[in-house]
Amino acid sequence: MRIGDRLSNLIKVFSSVLISGALGLELWNVMAQGSLFLGWPFVFYLGRLALIGHAIEGIIAAFYAPSKGKPSFSTAIYTFFVGTVGLVELFQLTAQRDTH
Repeated sequence: MRIGDRLSNLIKVFSSVLISGALGLELWNVMAQGSLFLGWPFVFYLGRLALIGHAIEGIIAAFYAPSKGKPSFSTAIYTFFVGTVGLVELFQLTAQRDTH
């Protein structure tokens, strides 16, 4: 296993855990009607920024997945949780097909 593959796998795990945590905190905050962690609003802003960024990456993946021979919905969900690594994998799949 190459170092790049190990780093990619590590990013996938950390990204999935952190995005799940941000999603959980955001849902918990909604259920608590905004009264959760009143002293730490930057945590929620950072989490929202990450969720928005990952959502945009998921939308991009859903848009391009059919042209790469992948299902849109599952590719979008995967990319939402793993982030940019999912997009890189999607576009590397095409690059590998073009060179063979």
